[in-house]
Amino acid sequence: MKIDPEDFQVPQGKPVDLKKWPTRLKPLAKGKQRHVELLAEHVRRLSELQRVLYASGRHSLLIILQGMDASGKDGAIRHVMSGVNPQGCQVSSFKEPSAEELRHDFLWRSTKRLPERGQIGIFNRSYYEEVLIAKAHPEVLQGQHLPPEAMAGKGLWEGRYRSIIDLESHLYRNGTRILKFFLHLSKEEQKRRFLLRLDDKTKNWKLSPADIKERGFWKEYRKAYEHCLAATSTKQAPWFVVPADGKEDARLIISGLIIRALEGIKMSYPVMDAAQRKSLQAMRQEL
Repeated sequence: MKIDPEDFQVPQGKPVDLKKWPTRLKPLAKGKQRHVELLAEHVRRLSELQRVLYASGRHSLLIILQGMDASGKDGAIRHVMSGVNPQGCQVSSFKEPSAEELRHDFLWRSTKRLPERGQIGIFNRSYYEEVLIAKAHPEVLQGQHLPPEAMAGKGLWEGRYRSIIDLESHLYRNGTRILKFFLHLSKEEQKRRFLLRLDDKTKNWKLSPADIKERGFWKEYRKAYEHCLAATSTKQAPWFVVPADGKEDARLIISGLIIRALEGIKMSYPVMDAAQRKSLQAMRQEL
């Protein structure tokens, strides 16, 4: 099945009102079994493309997943990337920054984990937390050891947006393709998933009092996401708003867009020149 990026891509330079973006779509497939079959097709194709990416060694792919708690980031990684060779893929999850990380600029800890050429890198949360959590909870800025001039006026956020855009432009010029997914979850669906975690003993560990407390900042987070998506969605590093109330559809959308991005690179396996072919023939004779 084909996923049209324009249905989900945030236009560059346009305001974003998340109330106008759906959190659930009409099902992309009829029945759960058909969803399973389609995702399996996507996983197989993604595996093929990842092998070429690894062999060619000219580009890398950075996938960023953002969203409210229980929006399905972990599940998307587990299902969509299930067929990818672990040697060609690295997942990085960004929790509360350490004391060392707080002594550096806000991009430092994530740039250390960027994928090398031939690799797929997945950020489960990312440097975007510093224009999301820090905006919903501005008090966290006090622990970041920022100079007074960085805190003055309203330039802090615009400066961070600019730094992010500059970083992503730099990465693109050097062969990294970037896909950014905001898993758009409704507050009602989050409540339903939290209750399921409370009812299932194998999932109790996934819920904490802090998760419940953060629901009280829903409007602040939504506003922060709206500003962030509008300010940092570019042609080279677009944001996609993925309706996340339906997990099966969200995984199909994410996998479909990843496939499309990899196909757009137009990769190929390395071509042997005459000397290399001669060497291969010599190896055959030796064997």
